[in-house]
Amino acid sequence: MSGDFEPRTLAFVLFACFIAVSFLLCILAATDSDDPSEFYVGTGALGSMRNGLAIAGDYISAATVLSTTGTIAIAGFDGVLITMSTVVSILLFMLVMAGPLCGRDRYTLGDVLSERLSERPARIGTAVLVLAVTMPLLTVQLGGAGDMMSLLIGIPGTASVTGCTIFIGSLMVCYAALGGMKGTGFIQILKTVILLGAFILLAVLVVKRFDWNPASLFGAAADKSGYGDAFWESGRQFGDSFTGKLDVISVQLTLATGAACLPHITMRLHPIRGARAARAATTWAVGAVAALGALIVVVGAGATAIVGLPALRAADPTGTTSLLLLTRALDPDAAAHRSPLFTLIACAVVITTLAAVAGLTLAAAASLAHDVLAKVVLPERLSPARELAAARAAIVSVGVVAVALALVTQAWNRQVLISFTFTAAASALLPVLLYGTMWRGFTAAGMRWAMYGGLGLTLLTTVFSPAVSGGALAVFPDRDFHWFPLRNPGLITIPAGFLLGWAGSRLGGRPRLEDHSPPGTQGEDARISRHGRTDRPAPRRVRAARREGGGLA
Repeated sequence: MSGDFEPRTLAFVLFACFIAVSFLLCILAATDSDDPSEFYVGTGALGSMRNGLAIAGDYISAATVLSTTGTIAIAGFDGVLITMSTVVSILLFMLVMAGPLCGRDRYTLGDVLSERLSERPARIGTAVLVLAVTMPLLTVQLGGAGDMMSLLIGIPGTASVTGCTIFIGSLMVCYAALGGMKGTGFIQILKTVILLGAFILLAVLVVKRFDWNPASLFGAAADKSGYGDAFWESGRQFGDSFTGKLDVISVQLTLATGAACLPHITMRLHPIRGARAARAATTWAVGAVAALGALIVVVGAGATAIVGLPALRAADPTGTTSLLLLTRALDPDAAAHRSPLFTLIACAVVITTLAAVAGLTLAAAASLAHDVLAKVVLPERLSPARELAAARAAIVSVGVVAVALALVTQAWNRQVLISFTFTAAASALLPVLLYGTMWRGFTAAGMRWAMYGGLGLTLLTTVFSPAVSGGALAVFPDRDFHWFPLRNPGLITIPAGFLLGWAGSRLGGRPRLEDHSPPGTQGEDARISRHGRTDRPAPRRVRAARREGGGLA
């Protein structure tokens, strides 16, 4: 009896401590003024190290940790490729996009794009895209957190999972509404430290089992997989067929281009001041993600070597439970569901999820409140205090919808939602960001073509892919209406998104440019704004662009 009581008590103590500390951090970070800038970006940068760890925390989700560990345990080298793509993604994106996205008076991606493109379509389009990208990932995170917390407290059943999901969603709303960007940043830092510590502990225990010899570890994993040395060759995840090889390439491309341009990550860049601070934060972020990636490879290989591939597949064909099965195997003398090691790792996963969903909720709510309500629906008529209240109301609304979706999709294979999130970000968001900040000829028409075309094509190919129907691991395994051959459509939709952005800019007609000239005299070149007001005359470079039909530099 005491053996069951102590680990459960440990679980409650650890979780309660994290909640107490995180709420304290949110209270300390909470703004005491009605200035929305303090809520959206904080009172200033957190410093290079803290900014970097916060970015890494936003970048690392529990779904990513569990699925990547499971893919390595089930598919070997294909999982290692996913880990490498994840690290390459944040490295390339931070090096390319950190400078353009950093700056004052920017809260959302709508602020960035509206500086060069027509404000109304830019803000509405980014709001639609942000919701389309964040809501599926938020649903996955909440659903996984509910499952994990139910397992942690030892109360099985659908009712327990439902209650845990609602509880996690309530905490998520409180963190985002109370702490804002700075408070969620502190939570992300705490989560990054806890997650790194947990995986360091697991990696040490795994390597110790093989006499501190990594070669023995990977050799044992190959033997226990049943594939021999071929386990550490590509082809285990999707098969050796031509379509399977294309799926592997598609997944790597999607992760490398879409993972780090998610809205809750790019939002973390806006408070950073200057290229030097951005580079320093990048170093810390990339270092933390790379270190965790290396640890995940060791832990994933350890799951195969210690538990065995047949047992991992029997528990979950996708490999998502591999991490938890490994923790039980490393502590065989304790009760299977109550071992202290299992409790510690499960708590770390729940904490990781809770921090991730807080950042996602804040990003989605900021786009609704700032881009749509404050800048489009009620432009220049919403006071700072009312905008702040609207942002918090949007957080509650996003949280309620996300919890409802998580409950509806409890029985789904949620891998398809993760795939859709990253593919949509790479196919619709990335082309708009790169073109909008680096190409002088990019227009509002090109932005709309890339946004809505890339998002629509991603949705179409995902719905009619083998990931949704026609397979044992599909969302609807008993039905088959797929006609698109790839499980991940990124190989097609990502180039299509860039092509649509280019074609829309060239063929979409005369652009409607925004005037960002400094205050000055008015003349016969004054334009009529969308609200019927006469604004300042357009600068010479804007008038020239209008005559040429090009975009605003």
